[in-house]
Amino acid sequence: MSGETGSKGGAAPPFPRANPDLAGHGWAEQRFLAAWRSGRLPHAWLIYGPPGIGKATFAFRAARFALSGGGAGGGGGLFADGPVESLAVATDHPVFRRVASGGHGDLMTLERGFVKEKNGKDDDGDTDPRDRKRRTVIRVDEVRAAGHFLRMTPAEGGWRVVVVDCADDLNPNAANALLKMLEEPPDRALLLLVSHAPGRLLPTIRSRCCRLALKPLSEDLVLGLIGRYRPDLAHADAVALARLGEGSIGRALALAEEGGLDLYREMVALMARLPAPAPGVHALGDRLGRQGAEAEAAFRTAIGLLAWWVSRLVREGARGRESAPVVPEEEGLGARLLAAGGVDRWMEVWEKITRLTDQTDGLNLDRKQVVLNVFHALGEAARA
Repeated sequence: MSGETGSKGGAAPPFPRANPDLAGHGWAEQRFLAAWRSGRLPHAWLIYGPPGIGKATFAFRAARFALSGGGAGGGGGLFADGPVESLAVATDHPVFRRVASGGHGDLMTLERGFVKEKNGKDDDGDTDPRDRKRRTVIRVDEVRAAGHFLRMTPAEGGWRVVVVDCADDLNPNAANALLKMLEEPPDRALLLLVSHAPGRLLPTIRSRCCRLALKPLSEDLVLGLIGRYRPDLAHADAVALARLGEGSIGRALALAEEGGLDLYREMVALMARLPAPAPGVHALGDRLGRQGAEAEAAFRTAIGLLAWWVSRLVREGARGRESAPVVPEEEGLGARLLAAGGVDRWMEVWEKITRLTDQTDGLNLDRKQVVLNVFHALGEAARA
């Protein structure tokens, strides 16, 4: 999403590098500001938390702040009347504009590149971006290029900044190359690492970074952001999406765009009939098993929502209380199924869904059969 008027009538959220707003993470800003004011700013920061809560937005916000000399001339700083209170840099500041366009000479972003197309063109050519496919990893040569970039003299006499979005995508060789950069940081160099799952990173990478754990956003805040970006949605739908998002505005908006709420309602109706088999399962499997990118995307959304629903059921069983239903039709369903199967049995179902999801990618399993197998496992647990 680019920040232009959205297809549903709202203003789509800008990309993180062009987003001037940060919601719900003021404490993290204050911690970065305190380190900046101390004159001993750590050279590497690990910004982690669930996907879609604003981690990359925070990283680019901090990058703009550093590249502007602490917000000087835009949002506070050296030429402001008082102390800087946030990392905000005005949208009309030259640094903001150059970072947003990807044209700042002292900023480099490490992210998964694009696979070279059959015609030999890639992200440097004129291939339609919609036809390009991202690589699955960040490669070692890209990290080494970033290391060379950081050792160069800053073009504007300030900082050199590298944003890694996200560090989870580093392959093993790239992770080791990044570790070497962290062990021998050049002067006036700043590395901002975004991570959804910091436990998967090398312990030595984590230990050499100042860590900022960003928390999920409040449901009310997510609901307000949905209202800003998707004003076309009915209030009940916005509330349901906020609950499905579990503190992630990115997840909530993605589900809205993908038709995830309609899929969720359909699957709740099927689960409400458990342990009795529902004829609608075959129709759902037929639809999700069709050829084409749209059906494949719907399948991934559906299986992801089923895995999330079962994991929430397990959490509810472990703590002995039921969460607020996402949709009214869900009222009491979790309690009934927990009473039938127990926490351990539903944990096995979650593990099976996760395993089938992985095998669908690795072994190219038939998607309809995966859907049928998942609902069979749900039925067996409800019958126990």
